[in-house]
Amino acid sequence: MSSKMLIRDFPKEERPRERFLQDGPKSLSTQELLALLLRTGTKDESVIQLANRLIRAFEGLRLLKDASIEEITAIKGIGEAKAIQILASVELGRRISSLSYNDRYVIRSPEDCANYCMDEMRFLSQEHFVCIYLNTKNQVLHKQTIFIGSLNASIVHPREVFKEAFRRSAASIICLHNHPSGDPTPSREDIEVTKRLAECGKIIGIDLLDHVIIGEQKYVSLKEKGYL
Repeated sequence: MSSKMLIRDFPKEERPRERFLQDGPKSLSTQELLALLLRTGTKDESVIQLANRLIRAFEGLRLLKDASIEEITAIKGIGEAKAIQILASVELGRRISSLSYNDRYVIRSPEDCANYCMDEMRFLSQEHFVCIYLNTKNQVLHKQTIFIGSLNASIVHPREVFKEAFRRSAASIICLHNHPSGDPTPSREDIEVTKRLAECGKIIGIDLLDHVIIGEQKYVSLKEKGYL
């Protein structure tokens, strides 16, 4: 009688894929993460057993990260396609770990913010509401257009603004929008939106540093105007 235990034989809450979805990748062991990459085992062993054997063969990830396709395919049950998946994942991890943040744009003033977006936003024919997400060093993590159209406090919802902040683990945000007329003078709606977002930011612990209005080669900072 075969001792092979298939993934489908595990209780649903103990299966790697389900636990990944429920609790995130950190909840899985190295063998389970490898099992997700391998996807299937052999006729003699489950994918978990195959992943365990792979880890043992290379004495852990330290040797596996430098293995060749030939060395990996020498493991019974692992063909070229699976070896490529493993090494592609290793290479992605290597590239992520070597990312440098030194070249990220730093925003320390309304002028820095305006310079970052002026050329892109000053010729837009519609109003674009844009958020810049920053880390603790005021380096730009991400920039995203949240809304296109006339600014309205009921339309620019804090949920959409701060959702990306959580996703990017941002420490703070700066909002911008353009005035197609070229005149960056803030409207009543601009001020209302700013105050609403600032209040929400204080509650959840992600500061709204500024709201900058872009005009034709000029800008207005609502922080400098005293609205923040």
